[in-house]
Amino acid sequence: MKRILLAAAAFAAGLAAAQTDYPSKPVTMIVPFPPGGVADITARPVAEAMGRHLKQPVVVENKAGAGGGVGMAYVAKSRPDGYTVLLALASISVIPEADKILGRDPMYQFDQLVPVARFTADPTVLAVRAEGPYKSVKDLVEAARKSPATIPYGSSGNYGTMHVPMEMLSQSAGVKLLHVPFTGAGPAIVALLGGQVEALSTGPSTVIQHMKAGKVRILATWGDARHPALPDVPTLKELGYDAQYSQWTGLFVPAGTPEPAIAKLREAARFASEDAGFKAALAKVETPIQYLDQPQFRGFWDGDLRKMGDVVKRIGKVE
Repeated sequence: MKRILLAAAAFAAGLAAAQTDYPSKPVTMIVPFPPGGVADITARPVAEAMGRHLKQPVVVENKAGAGGGVGMAYVAKSRPDGYTVLLALASISVIPEADKILGRDPMYQFDQLVPVARFTADPTVLAVRAEGPYKSVKDLVEAARKSPATIPYGSSGNYGTMHVPMEMLSQSAGVKLLHVPFTGAGPAIVALLGGQVEALSTGPSTVIQHMKAGKVRILATWGDARHPALPDVPTLKELGYDAQYSQWTGLFVPAGTPEPAIAKLREAARFASEDAGFKAALAKVETPIQYLDQPQFRGFWDGDLRKMGDVVKRIGKVE
């Protein structure tokens, strides 16, 4: 027992000492989705800007699977030294609750992760192929009503940020669509463009360029007001559907990460949010920055956890 206590004390002392010159080596930023999705699009310019502020590289590593759960669990269980951080989507608020509904041990617990900063909070959009048969939400809903569970839509995985809003719309409209999960937004969008699925819900940043190229039609948004980049696109709320959803991005670290390291990461995150390169990268995909520092982000996340917990319970068990 004495040996264990001494080892624990030495480990804690080592962590504390390491923070005096933090960061003294590159920081790994885990993106729990494949390249091409909202998290990845946000993470890369964020990492570049944070690295300049920290004077150490921030290296993006995509670790996809289970709707983001694999990468989120990896960070939750990583050594809490500030050198492994997570760029997460809103699905971080859902996965443990979904695991419980499915009767399995959660991949991670909410208290294993500490919120650091939020970067964006964009409502998702309903996208279909431009050459497809659906010119409006009404067209899609009526087709689904005539042929239940036959119109396929893509997602980044069960209970993810592309699945949950589509289920909210389906419930509000009283129809059933056919869910086709992929490993991330990137592959799901490729499937939409290729005609393997007919629709999907995703962040505007991942499809707006395809819309401008005439390959995708955006039918509606899940926002509480029209998106500034899509002034002619109605909200689902306007159309009479009780479906609102925001796909936000935020920075997290493992619980137990020393406060000096978190403080430096907060500084770097704020620097990134004000960086011209980061602003330009998000402006290119028509995504406004909606930055929240740790205290405000923690309050926001607490509210999101309650809201999403209720939504997952309404969706119920998904095989």
